[in-house]
Parts: sequence; C-alpha cells; structure tokens
Amino acid sequence: MPDTHEWLVTGMDCPSCAAKIKGAVAQLPGIEAVEISVMSRKLRVTATAHATPPADIENRVKSLGYGIEAIALAGSTPTAHTGADEHTTQTDAPWYRTGKGHLVLLTATLLVVAWGLALLLPASGNWPFIVACLAGLIPIALRAFAAIRAGQPFSIEALMTIAATGALFIGAAQEAALVVFLFAVGELLEGVAVSHARDGIRALSTLVPKTALREKNDMMEDVAATELVPGDVVIVRPGDRIPADGKIISGTGGVDESPVTGESMPVTRGPGDPVFAGAINNETALRVQVTRAAADNTIARIIRLVEQAEDSRAPTQRFIDRFSRWYMPSIVGLSALVVAIPPLFFG
Repeated sequence: MPDTHEWLVTGMDCPSCAAKIKGAVAQLPGIEAVEISVMSRKLRVTATAHATPPADIENRVKSLGYGIEAIALAGSTPTAHTGADEHTTQTDAPWYRTGKGHLVLLTATLLVVAWGLALLLPASGNWPFIVACLAGLIPIALRAFAAIRAGQPFSIEALMTIAATGALFIGAAQEAALVVFLFAVGELLEGVAVSHARDGIRALSTLVPKTALREKNDMMEDVAATELVPGDVVIVRPGDRIPADGKIISGTGGVDESPVTGESMPVTRGPGDPVFAGAINNETALRVQVTRAAADNTIARIIRLVEQAEDSRAPTQRFIDRFSRWYMPSIVGLSALVVAIPPLFFG
C-alpha cells in the first residue's frame, strides 16, 4: 500500500518554484504522485511503501534551497484548510528582509556605484559592472546548479546564468548587470504578490474564533473551535463570533453576516435559521447546534476555493509549460551549435 507524507515548504513563493520542487521530487524512485500548493506551501507525496524514505524527499527539497518541515497528515488535499491556525501561524517576512529583497538591494546599490564610477572614473572600464553582475548572478547560479543536480537542467535560473555569462564574455557587462538586476526585481515582485494573496487568506482565517463555549451535560466548557463536531451545541454570547456553521436552537437576534456575505445590515435570525462561522452575534445569547466540522465550514470552503483558484493554471499556461520542455533545450542546444560549429569549420 502506498505511503503518503505531507510537508510545509518555506521559501516557495512562485509557481516556477513549485514546478521545480515537483519535478525534482517526482524523479525519486517509487514516487507515484506529487501535489504542491504555492498558497498553502504544502507538499504532499504519495510513494510506494519503503521505496523512498521521507528523509530522501526532504533532502531533495533542501538541496534546491528551500526549507521543509514534516506536518501531521490531514485527510485532505494540500490546498485544504483545516483550521484558523493553519494560516495565522504562517507569516511572510517583509520583502526587504527576504533573501530576494537583499539581492535586489545589493545589485541596485552596486549598479548605482558602477554608473557613478563610469562617469567619474572612465578608466575603471567595465570592472564595476562585472562586479555588480557577479554579485547578483552568483546566488542565481547556485540555485541553477542545485536544480541541475536535482535533475532540472533547464530552470529559469540556468537560462539566466547562461545569458548573463554570455553577455560578460562578449563584453556587454553593463547590460549583463542590468538584466541580472531586472531578473531579481521580477522574482521579488512575484514573491510580494504571493505574499499579499496569502495575507488575504490569513485575514479570512482570523474570522473564525479560536475557542467556543460548548454546552455539554448541562455544563459549559471552553473548547477549541476545531474540536467542534456536528451535533455539538454552543452558546454564542452577544458580541461573540459564531465558531462554526450551524442552526439556531433558541434565541432570536440580529446577526452581522458582513464578514462572510458582505451584507452591511445585521440580519434577524431565530430558531431553525442557519448561521455561518465568523458571523457576529449582535444581540441576545444564541444556542447554536453545529452542523459542519471546522474543516468544512463556510470560511474553510471559501479559503479552499481561493487557494485552488490561485494554484490552478489556465489552459494556455499549461500549453506553454509543455511547449517549454522542448523549446528551451532546443534553443540552448542550437545556441551551443552556433557558438561551436563556425570556429571548427570556418576558422
């Protein structure tokens, strides 16, 4: 029977990162399926029992420059949301504190210095631009070589390394440094966009309260909202958020559903009416019977749909990905022939 393992991957903030990890892991022996989500940062691998130890998968991901941490396997896909803590505990650092942010700031500073030296000390030649190019190119080249060792020779980092190195050899150091800088900026902006999308999902997660007041055997007890199961009865006091999807057993009052539905005015709800997790009880205390578990409440389903939409790719993008598998190696090979054949045959 196949084994399934799940990890949290850090440092993965772009679709190309996910594709690189997926391709590298899929090449390990015994791997049957690899699922990865940029938004939730989860990697799920199904492999033949005892064929590839989890440690080998972790080492393969680490070799690409990403962090990885095993997590408890949930009975859902990598994009599933099983509780508010899943997202609220995963925070992204500001862009200027990330490795890509540092690279952009470094290359930008060196470019400004290089242009200044070119104006003030023309005799310095291309050396300042060569230094600026190499400072930005070395981290990219290291990632390219790591991808090559993992069986991904035609990554975007490899192509960038080839292009910048070629530009240096033909004396276009200024252009090479600028291209490396623009590549670093592009990667940074992509990471910032993903971070903003995660912030939106994280904001949704905070709508569900972490605890609930459950009624059991005529007693009240505080429990984690994730522990609620269908059939439980919870007491929602005025001003509290409803901890789970359910229906009102007793009590009538205005419920602010704007966090979920966007309705600006409170809606009067009474016995038998459904209520959503994350809605706010504005008036009298309500007794609510839970109808959905935390992993399947309204907020969780919204988050799941958002994550799936962010991680899904359009048909055109899938075609481009398939096309690039042949196009990129062909162009690299053709370029190598153009460089090698003329000197051999024409001197």
